[in-house]
Amino acid sequence: MSPREKIEELRKKLNEYNRLYYVENTPAISDMQFDMMLKELQQLETAYPQYADPNSPTQRVGSDLTNRFEAVRHRYPMMSLSNTYSLDELREFYDRVVNEAGGEVEFVCELKFDGTAISLIYENGRLVQAVTRGDGTMGDDVTANVRTIRSVPLVLEGDDWPPYFEIRGEIYMPYEVFRKLNAEREEIGEAPFANPRNAAAGTLKLQNSSVVATRRLECFLYNVVGEELPFRSHWESLEKARSWGLRVSDKMRLCHTWDDIVRYIEGADELRKGLPYATDGAVVKVNRLDLQRELGSTAKAPRWAVAYKFKAEEALTELLSVEFSVGRTGAVTPVANLAPVQLAGTTVKRASLHNADQIALLDVRIGDKVYVEKGGEIIPKITGVDLSSRPVGSIPLEFISNCPKCGAKLERYEGEAAWYCPNTSGCPPQIVGRIVHFISRKAMNIEGIGEETATLLYENGMIRDIADLYDLDPVRIASLPRLGDKSASNIMESLAASRNVPFSRVLYALGIRFVGETTARNIAEHFGSLDALMNASAEELVQADEVGDKIAASLREYFADPENVRIIDRLRRAGLQFAVQERKRGTDVLGGASFVISGTFRRHSRDELKALIDEYGGRNLAAVSSNTDYLLEGANAGPAKLAKADKLGVKRISEDDFEAMLGADAVHGSGEADENIAVSNVRQQSLF
Repeated sequence: MSPREKIEELRKKLNEYNRLYYVENTPAISDMQFDMMLKELQQLETAYPQYADPNSPTQRVGSDLTNRFEAVRHRYPMMSLSNTYSLDELREFYDRVVNEAGGEVEFVCELKFDGTAISLIYENGRLVQAVTRGDGTMGDDVTANVRTIRSVPLVLEGDDWPPYFEIRGEIYMPYEVFRKLNAEREEIGEAPFANPRNAAAGTLKLQNSSVVATRRLECFLYNVVGEELPFRSHWESLEKARSWGLRVSDKMRLCHTWDDIVRYIEGADELRKGLPYATDGAVVKVNRLDLQRELGSTAKAPRWAVAYKFKAEEALTELLSVEFSVGRTGAVTPVANLAPVQLAGTTVKRASLHNADQIALLDVRIGDKVYVEKGGEIIPKITGVDLSSRPVGSIPLEFISNCPKCGAKLERYEGEAAWYCPNTSGCPPQIVGRIVHFISRKAMNIEGIGEETATLLYENGMIRDIADLYDLDPVRIASLPRLGDKSASNIMESLAASRNVPFSRVLYALGIRFVGETTARNIAEHFGSLDALMNASAEELVQADEVGDKIAASLREYFADPENVRIIDRLRRAGLQFAVQERKRGTDVLGGASFVISGTFRRHSRDELKALIDEYGGRNLAAVSSNTDYLLEGANAGPAKLAKADKLGVKRISEDDFEAMLGADAVHGSGEADENIAVSNVRQQSLF
């Protein structure tokens, strides 16, 4: 292969990996593999400058910009760090800095958090804006979402902060939250996130800040930026930030020698195994701010800091076989069976292969020696193949074309990576899966029936769908193995109690694809009854919070299926709740007017405004349409919403206008209460 061909091949692969990472949130290779490929490309481009290309992956930082948020320009460029994976390269950085400084240099060593970068802007001690890294020059304004993160103070403590400064940091998702989120996504037919980093990035770009709040994101801050800052060192700036209530890690250390740095890195590598959040390395920074300015930056990264990336713990083992499981939504997932191997303190026998595209990308084959890592230190996954040990005559692994449980021809929906079994009413794992979901705690909460009992009831012909649960015979239940009269009685009592479960949970229990617990609650609140939901048009469906085209299409498809309608009719006759119970309202001063909220506001969060609209007789809509009466416009309101409102003649009102509509009594004190809550949160977070 010629140098030019090799350069083009590397560019093509890196562009695809960038797309998978930043757009699809499904990284296909490890960070180290990506960085090694990028480094190889950089070396080739340096050696063969005639093949330079301004669109090469080496010429830009991967971007997280979207068209769903207001793009803003960073006052100070938000650079990325240069990465190194070897102590030899780190020593080169150390020696260069010491030589250029002409003497002893003090360094600050910190954990490298594996999340998504953020810049918080404070004016006069108050959070005014939160912006993603984006492409380093422009980023997305995600202020409304960041305000939901409890470790981000809205109002600073003390009074010695600069009138304007920025502080950069990392927003991350704790392991425990990540596990629960992925379990919920798999329940509703969504692909699980590959790791906590991608989960945090995806959450931060959600349109509904109330959903962001449920994801329990956290934040560590590590770099104060501004003009004429009253600090002489990086360490001093972070200690002062800590005193203002900003969450700075207590795992950073001052290092005076090379040996100090090595000891920190070795300790951090061991420490990370017991942390409740993901770290993927250590960052080494020059401490003196004047020396940082002297050392300067390249076009992409500062010359006074470097990230030492830990090598992900991996193991090499044999791929014995691949089996295909079927979930309740019909999604078929390939799972690799491996020769048992120790990895991160546990014995790994199985690993995810995700989907057909991943199998093709890895070109994994039975009998291969494969590299296994724990994605986000949690989920075992195959990341590569040792081609040097591949058996002669091995055959490429092909994804199955028929359901392994019922034999139906698999289908693939446009825009999705997974293959599905379409036999929803006749595929056993789908039927049992829907029943298990229906009886789960967050749905109907029917005690006494777990997955094992549900399978037993299905295999004995007692249930074929969720409506059959309400026709169960206690005598037949008692006759089954491991059950009896007491178990049968408990099950019947729990089924009776489930008739009082509120409509939002009944809707979630139906197991409609992509309709999770929060979305079901929003839909129930918006439409009020199942009848109204079933009769809603596509345009009406997307007016509900968190309902986009994909969920709207799933809802219409579900209710268009005669079998689903038959089951709903039986559940209705069984006495389940299919309408929201009437709630007490403050007043009907808004008279049913519909509102769309866009932007950020001085005295209220968006969620508080939505609550006020609901309480005082209005309706919340997610998107501007001909059904919208008012666009409640805050700072940095979405230009697309503003343009559509003007086009349709929708009246645009301010926060002051809205408060005037409600009257003084309705909103009196709300801003003060919000501020007190914010100060309380700051005081709690200052303990970290």
